[in-house]
Amino acid sequence: MSASPRQHGGSPWLPIGLLLLSMVSIQSGASLAKTLFPVIGAPGVTALRLLLGTAILFIIFKPWRLSFTRASVLPILGYGISLGIMNYLFYLALTTIPLGIAVALEFTGPLAVAMFGARRPADFFWIVLVITGLAFLLPIGDQLGELEQLDPIGMLYALGAGAGWALYIIFGQRAGKFYGAATVSLGSLIAALIFFPLGALNSDISVMFSWAVLPLGLAIAILSTAFPYSLEMVALTRLPTRTFGTLMSLEPVVGAMVGITFLHEHLTFTQWLALTCIVIASMGAALTIKPKSKIKKIK
Repeated sequence: MSASPRQHGGSPWLPIGLLLLSMVSIQSGASLAKTLFPVIGAPGVTALRLLLGTAILFIIFKPWRLSFTRASVLPILGYGISLGIMNYLFYLALTTIPLGIAVALEFTGPLAVAMFGARRPADFFWIVLVITGLAFLLPIGDQLGELEQLDPIGMLYALGAGAGWALYIIFGQRAGKFYGAATVSLGSLIAALIFFPLGALNSDISVMFSWAVLPLGLAIAILSTAFPYSLEMVALTRLPTRTFGTLMSLEPVVGAMVGITFLHEHLTFTQWLALTCIVIASMGAALTIKPKSKIKKIK
């Protein structure tokens, strides 16, 4: 959510470029996180990223200056818990399925939120397209015998992360009314307080904070949090809401390309069809369904 008014004048290419760079940064952070899984596990990487990401966000937003009210407690708690669930389940999904597929499945969360605003019969075409995309990822939609390598548990984790993202948007809308752009720093703190102990229990603390791992954890926090968030703040003030939402629909494709480049994850033809269906549905929803204000995900 932008902290400043939108400015739609001027060339759109700079904010579009910044938004694309932001997506590359987020997915690069996810790919780097995946390389640490053999060392400290997905829970350990989640714990480290949330801890360091929270520290960075606190430096940026200085949330200790904020005043708190009883009415804001439940929204910010829900926001922080959903943020932690989203990150934790997404990293668990990455342990067994490709990055691009995980991102596409996770996108079903915000798509579901958008679909709640559907009113016209044409809007429900996007729901059918999402279902088609999901069917391509299941054995019932695999006519080419290509899907043995997709772990159903990993797919469920990714869908669970999508549900967390949906709750993140819903609670973020409410919490954002109290704290604006600083909401993400408070939510990250709550997520860290819950999921850092969980990650620490499932990892070796001495390895997690070793000089071999800690710099990589800091890089993940920067790539997944501070750097893309700053770029998105600039893009949000210079792009119409629908343009922003449409461009963000490309994130599964960016995730797939980053997975190919850095993780050597190659998708099958059927999987590309599934990803394409979900991307088109996301673009269509952004363009045709009346948008509601929402907090951008930080992963």
